[in-house]
Amino acid sequence: MDWQPCSYRPPRSARLSALALLPVLFPALALFGCNGDDGESAGSTSGVTAPTTGFTSTESGSTGDTDTTVSGGESESNSDATTDPTTTDGTESDSDSTTTGGTCEAGEITCDGSTAQVCDGEGGITSEEACDSACAPGLGCVECVPGSGQCDGEVSQVCNDDGSAYVDAQLCDPLQGLACDDGGSGLCLGSCAVLGSASYIGCDYYPVVTPQLDNFIDDNPYAVAVANTADQTATVTVTRGDEELMMVDVAANSVELLTLPWVDDLVLGNGPSTVAIEGAYRLRSTQPVTVYQYNPLEADITNDASLMLPVNTWTGSYVVVAWPFLKSLGNAGFFSVTASEDGTTVSVTPPGGGTPTQAGGGINGQGAGEVSLDAGDVLQVFVAADGDPTGTQVSADKPVQVMAGHECTQVPTGTNACDHLEESMFPVETLAKEYIVAPPVQVPDDTKEKAVIVRIVASADNTTLTFEPDQPVAKTLAKAGDFVEIPPTTAKFVVSADKKILVAEYMVGQGGGFGTSDPAMLLAVPSAQFRSDYLFFAETGWSANYVDIIAPDGASVDVDGASVDDFTAIGASGFSIAHVKLSNAGDGAHSVGADMKVGISVYGVLNFGSYWYPGGLDLELIPQ
Repeated sequence: MDWQPCSYRPPRSARLSALALLPVLFPALALFGCNGDDGESAGSTSGVTAPTTGFTSTESGSTGDTDTTVSGGESESNSDATTDPTTTDGTESDSDSTTTGGTCEAGEITCDGSTAQVCDGEGGITSEEACDSACAPGLGCVECVPGSGQCDGEVSQVCNDDGSAYVDAQLCDPLQGLACDDGGSGLCLGSCAVLGSASYIGCDYYPVVTPQLDNFIDDNPYAVAVANTADQTATVTVTRGDEELMMVDVAANSVELLTLPWVDDLVLGNGPSTVAIEGAYRLRSTQPVTVYQYNPLEADITNDASLMLPVNTWTGSYVVVAWPFLKSLGNAGFFSVTASEDGTTVSVTPPGGGTPTQAGGGINGQGAGEVSLDAGDVLQVFVAADGDPTGTQVSADKPVQVMAGHECTQVPTGTNACDHLEESMFPVETLAKEYIVAPPVQVPDDTKEKAVIVRIVASADNTTLTFEPDQPVAKTLAKAGDFVEIPPTTAKFVVSADKKILVAEYMVGQGGGFGTSDPAMLLAVPSAQFRSDYLFFAETGWSANYVDIIAPDGASVDVDGASVDDFTAIGASGFSIAHVKLSNAGDGAHSVGADMKVGISVYGVLNFGSYWYPGGLDLELIPQ
């Protein structure tokens, strides 16, 4: 049996149902994950990852008040267990729970080596049994000790909770630089085995082509940029289905641009909704990397770009933000869902009980449906005239990736000209209750700021919004998926809510009078997911590229090693923003470093064209 918690793509015929048992059989394993943080990793230890989430556990349910921290493979334990280490006569005992004697209760099973013994409650034993394989305290003779590991070739196996057998836990994928610790822990070892807290840094990604105007892709490629955050060369392999398309070495702390064929089933046309079998690419690396996709790569009048999220951060819960059908041009808003495991069931619930949708692929004319996807399959949903995918809820029984946007649209509707929109949706589990919203700059006069439209979407019923300073929209969202839209504005503000929200910004088109560039879409990063360092890419073919930095007042920030001093306060929020123009002289690789956690967005503009994406973020679990 082949398993894929976060790193392995099994044959399409494989079924991974046993993987769902991991969180039940081994709850302690939730402390480990294939997560990324600054590219740091531990090559000498490994965690086995449960499939339903890539998030590192930060709470312990132990009644013994045991606190365990796992980050980058390091573990510390501080236990104040309530076990009384004394004998029946009140003296201290050197024995532990695995030996006879002491104060074990009557009927309790302990182990003396490979011999199971039953306590009589008075310091003696009532019976004992020599075990053929192993002895486990509380269980007696077993085939293996629960939680212990072994290797079956490249598959890491872990003993189940009742000690009856080893079960497959994770394939130690060599394309992610992993190897099974045969003769040792039985776990996967390598830089991609344990990466610390969840973030945009990872080793396993699924780039996905999204709809674009057909006549703009003939001589302009789809591409992904891979930034190596590690201090060693990363070997990156790109596949589609069972076909290997390329293998490329990316030097330490550098960026490589990989051009890939357009996927006709996803990029061409404007509907109907469909499932593209093995429509996604898969990108794996032997070292932690970050990935951005460009649709298309070269600066043109219809572009956008997306930050890609690694598989270990995917979940089964999303809310969509996109843009409505554009009647004047017949272009549709869309969202797509990609599976990383065979037999993934995806449920789609449209906003407001239904929105006009181009039926197909298991989705009906009101945007609802249930669809089964295998690894690499892509469900792509197009709305119809008068339809808007914003507010659609996507749920799945296994982790999925959701992207959303528009083939080519105007912002606001009726303002020339149209441009492509796309962005990776953040899982609901990673959304927050507070966001700082600020517009980008205009070009060519970048002393002025460019107007944006802002959409704020509820992830739960009965959500109340607060703005500082106040904004002219409704403050109550009755249902999950409901949203408010702030008309074109250059205001800087903080939006907070009593429940988690999703926030998107849209550049106003060039006809709106705010300088060069047409619409582009950005998901705002909550301040709770800010980071202190970033490595990112900005394609050098644009007239101008910028990184916007939102930082706490007083933070020390540098871009490409140069100090950033020109910050403007965002009201009384305690945060400031800086717009930093990036040099186009290099290869497009850039970095941001700070002594406090900051948020960044990256964008490029030209005459009637633009792209915009979050430069990175942490993706930690945030309670509702």
